[in-house]
Amino acid sequence: MSKEKDPSVWHGFKAFLMRGNVVDLAVAVVVGAAFSNIVNSVVKGVINPVVGAIGTKNLDHYSSCLSTTCKGDQGIRIMWGSVLGATLQFLITAAVVYFLMVLPMARFLARQEARRKARESTHEVVEVTELQVLKEIRDELVAQRGPEHAAR
Repeated sequence: MSKEKDPSVWHGFKAFLMRGNVVDLAVAVVVGAAFSNIVNSVVKGVINPVVGAIGTKNLDHYSSCLSTTCKGDQGIRIMWGSVLGATLQFLITAAVVYFLMVLPMARFLARQEARRKARESTHEVVEVTELQVLKEIRDELVAQRGPEHAAR
């Protein structure tokens, strides 16, 4: 590589890292990783005991056998309890992220957009009013000069 391209490559890489999407993604990964412990605790401490009132406390124990016998490691087992547990963890995570992060941020951005539109509409009203005043002044000056000057 030539020495001329090194600074531009470095600046391009730096610009890539500083984009909002990359930073947002990094924050989301860190928060998601920290939050997964909370979700796992809720599933193990609350959801599994509620399900355990019906059957076993561990959802991983729920399965179905496709072969004639499923004793020990023999037979073909469908571990649908594991899928159910993972689905519950996903739904809880998605609900908390939506209600605690996405929804408040959407409302905040909507309020900011409404304020921006209100400022723009106020600015347009002021411009229209100033233009109207200038037209009235022009018409008044033409009227003072007389009708012969209005044709020009």
